[in-house]
Amino acid sequence: MNTGNESQMAEFMLLGFPSSRELQLLLFVVLLGFYLLTVSANLLIIGTVTLNLNLRKIPMYIILCHFSFLEIWYITSTVPKMLVDFTVDNKLISYKGCITQIYFFFALGFTELFFLAMMGYDRYMAICHPLRYNSIMTRKLCNQLAMWSWICGFSSSFLLTIPSSRLLFCGPRVINHFFCDFVALLSISCNKTFATDALWYAFAWIIILYSFLLTTLSYVHIIKTISHLPSLLSRRKAFSTCVSHLTVVLTFYGTITFIYIRPTTQYTIQMDKFVSVFYAIVIPLLNPIVYTLRNREVHDALRKIITY
Repeated sequence: MNTGNESQMAEFMLLGFPSSRELQLLLFVVLLGFYLLTVSANLLIIGTVTLNLNLRKIPMYIILCHFSFLEIWYITSTVPKMLVDFTVDNKLISYKGCITQIYFFFALGFTELFFLAMMGYDRYMAICHPLRYNSIMTRKLCNQLAMWSWICGFSSSFLLTIPSSRLLFCGPRVINHFFCDFVALLSISCNKTFATDALWYAFAWIIILYSFLLTTLSYVHIIKTISHLPSLLSRRKAFSTCVSHLTVVLTFYGTITFIYIRPTTQYTIQMDKFVSVFYAIVIPLLNPIVYTLRNREVHDALRKIITY
């Protein structure tokens, strides 16, 4: 009982990226730049779509607004705390703060998985059922799908937060990570069992692979439809509408699969910590760039806003 009570009152030290003071300052500047660019880029997408009458009627851009809003909160769940830690000597986080960060980080991450599946469904409707696309993918349906993505993501995270809150800590409470990740927390727990490890492993497989399966099913039908188009030009044009989404899907699923879909006994904290930087910090910035870089409609809308 004592150990449990002590765990509830514990403070953890986030090891982050141990280095010289100069390098810490450099990392602070770089990551602050990433954070500000990510928030600004995603706000720019939301603002552009909201202010443009034509874009805000198109289902893909309604969904993209929701996705950009999600990305702002996703990067905010980890980076502000990390930036503060670069400026202080004791990188402490309370027990409740750690559990709260785990909940929101995974809730937003799971929500992103469901959003990617929803965006795959949007591409499926646009390519496989173009004549019915606008009548089916209405603003109301897009908002409902987005709402269910949020609900499923935040509900799923409870299944991870509950076992996190039951972990006990007997030794040094030093988390070798830059945020409270469940796997890093599990590695310092003194009541970690095979059952806990197996539960986490199964849960990661179910959530990640289920959402990936939904996305894959959409693309099976998309590829089948594209392969039956009469000309090479029409096939290229149809496929080009999926490139942005596919790029985001492959990068996000690739990194989280490397991190989470393997037994925790095979985890290498140093390598995983650097890979985590990619999916927790870099990808939220890449996503708005990927979705707007080749998008002429967004370019035209931005130009109109700037020259207005």
